[in-house]
Amino acid sequence: MACDCRIVRELDPVAVIRLYTQADWWEPGDAADAVTPLLLGSFRVAAAFDGDKLIGMARALSDGASDAYIQDVVVDVSYRKQGVGGKLVRLLLDELKQNGVSWIGLIGAPGTEHFYRELGFEPMAGFTPMRYTGSEKEK
Repeated sequence: MACDCRIVRELDPVAVIRLYTQADWWEPGDAADAVTPLLLGSFRVAAAFDGDKLIGMARALSDGASDAYIQDVVVDVSYRKQGVGGKLVRLLLDELKQNGVSWIGLIGAPGTEHFYRELGFEPMAGFTPMRYTGSEKEK
């Protein structure tokens, strides 16, 4: 699929919410005004367009010097399995490497292992992804 993939600073929040909703990452009641700081707080944001329509995006969170995490790789359901996600990840990888970032990680959803392996990622044996949900003392 021929799409226009590029690094951006801003995106239409409604278009981002549409993608996040398709991925079940956005819940009713989530604040739409959170999209702009989410994008501006990212080291890089890669976006894919079909004409003017946002059809995919991915973010890199990084200190800009050594470490980075790729996050929120999402493609519109009608454009999936056409190479858009791979183009977005490769664009972020190029940006990160050009900036000297040497450690790049991510946490993929179950079933995405093959996709990320084809892009050069390997499971991190001996490490456990974790998420903060509150301490026992707080409960």
